[in-house]
Amino acid sequence: MRIDWTALPEAVTQAVTDRAGGSHIVPATTGDHAEIAATVSGANGKVFVKAAHTDFGVRSLRFELRVSEAVGGSHSPAVEWHFEAAGWLVVGFEHCEGPHADLSPGSPDLDLLGEALTVLGETPAPEVSLFGPNARLGFAHPAMDGDTLVHTDLGPANLIVSAGGLRIVDWAFAAKAAPWVELAMLTPWLISAGHTPEQAERWLGRHPVWGLTDPEVLDYFATMNAQKWASKSVGSTAAWMHDLAAWTSRWAAYRCRSGKSD
Repeated sequence: MRIDWTALPEAVTQAVTDRAGGSHIVPATTGDHAEIAATVSGANGKVFVKAAHTDFGVRSLRFELRVSEAVGGSHSPAVEWHFEAAGWLVVGFEHCEGPHADLSPGSPDLDLLGEALTVLGETPAPEVSLFGPNARLGFAHPAMDGDTLVHTDLGPANLIVSAGGLRIVDWAFAAKAAPWVELAMLTPWLISAGHTPEQAERWLGRHPVWGLTDPEVLDYFATMNAQKWASKSVGSTAAWMHDLAAWTSRWAAYRCRSGKSD
């Protein structure tokens, strides 16, 4: 759960100010994995700061830090600095300026995403401990196993269209899997942006790995993912959870109706 910047110990805020050369704070409006997430501006420019102090928050942020340091590349923000003070882990990431990607049909941002997916599909998983398919998704299939780096959460909130191109942020759930898993996990987000399931699959079909994936495996993935989110949404008041249940259900129903594995 996010907390206000003013709740940080003075030792932490002073260390951030020293590194940033100032302390103009603009809290992030999306995400909730770190207790603190904000853009900090100063004489040294802007930096995106995440901080955590609970056991879960620190483990999650430390994982993101290790993956971000290992990934690098043109699509991932660099780690500018990190430190620990007063029981807090604090990480300063390269600040990415720009709007979140528009994934609606016909959007030019889709071309940027397609280019990034091509790069990711050819990026081997770094030599750090990553989630496997079952640990990340709660279900598995032998065809999901692989050695490719998979971000697993390419919703618009994690895609920033900057002057230098598309930047992918928040690597807190990165996994090691087959490259088609990234595309399958993107499908509900395309549906959320206005694509029909058929349109979403047609767009994903631009990537050869999609067409090479056994349709029965895709049926399995779509069905299991829909069942997972349907189960999670029962009794939950979180709107985003019900949205994911609806989007994944639409994809699974489409594959069932159209007999994609025939």
